[in-house]
Amino acid sequence: MESRPAGHYGQRNQEGVIKMGAIGKQAALLQRAWETDPRWAGIARDYSAEDVIRLRGRVAQEHSLARRGASRLWNLLHGQDAVRALGAVAGSQAVQVARAGVQAIYLPGGQAADWNLAGRTYPDRWLPPVVAAAEIGSGSVPDAFELMKAMIEAGAAGVRFEDQLSYLGRKVLIPTGQHIEMLTAARLAADVLDVPALVIARTGAQAASLLTSDSDERDREFLTGERTADGCYRVEPGLYACVTRALSFAPYADLLWMEAATPDLAEARAFAGIIRSQYPHKLLAYSCSPPLNWRARLDEASMAEFQKQLAAMGYRFQFTSPADISARDESAPELADRYAQGDVPAYAQL
Repeated sequence: MESRPAGHYGQRNQEGVIKMGAIGKQAALLQRAWETDPRWAGIARDYSAEDVIRLRGRVAQEHSLARRGASRLWNLLHGQDAVRALGAVAGSQAVQVARAGVQAIYLPGGQAADWNLAGRTYPDRWLPPVVAAAEIGSGSVPDAFELMKAMIEAGAAGVRFEDQLSYLGRKVLIPTGQHIEMLTAARLAADVLDVPALVIARTGAQAASLLTSDSDERDREFLTGERTADGCYRVEPGLYACVTRALSFAPYADLLWMEAATPDLAEARAFAGIIRSQYPHKLLAYSCSPPLNWRARLDEASMAEFQKQLAAMGYRFQFTSPADISARDESAPELADRYAQGDVPAYAQL
């Protein structure tokens, strides 16, 4: 990893503390960039530019792969109807997918955790930007900061964070405010590394019926009044809970990810309509993975138009993952080529 000067930080006093003047000047420049650069329009930060400058080292490392990928992904999302991403179950498969011409690569949680986007598979040769899924485990804020930092250092252009944990084999939501803190920590990590990586928020409130704590008043309207034997709170899942949480996450995320159990345009339209009514320019993401059981619900003509209709609603990032169907490496090039051409049945039938 190459290094570059982080700028003139000023002289240090006898205790080795950087003088306030140099920090203040750099913080002012950073704050102005946040306020004037269209990239940051509508993004909230619960920390100051000075906090970021203080956390940057005297010599900053250059994360060229992540920076280039993030910029390219952002431009793609704003320059065309939708970005179609294909998942990969291994680094070697990701290379094959990239060669087939897919616009972006999605690494699900297990693959991202195994660092399949790291140098061992020559990511510098991947043209598509990489979006990785973060698996926090404990759901702690420090973990979110460190994981975002590690993902960027490995070359990720964007990272998806979800508001639920796996607990005793079940999906359990964390409080709304706790997830906002995680999104904020992820953004802080990207700012400290000086990379415009995309922060993606996904909520599991559509299906999850348990909550770790009732501490956040924004979650209380969904409480059923019951608790499990192990102390979890029961909540009412559904589209309303899903969109309510997404609205809370919107100021802190570049994309809001709608998790759907079935390919349902009416449901997608309702979610997008509510989000866009309050955040007109917020980008949306949608999973088009095979487990949605496409052929049981849609005919060939409907499948062919499905992603186009999603794009018209604002779902600019659309992906499917071969990891869900255990696609073999040798099938990846053909699948990727057909998917890149907009052939929805190509993966729906697998």
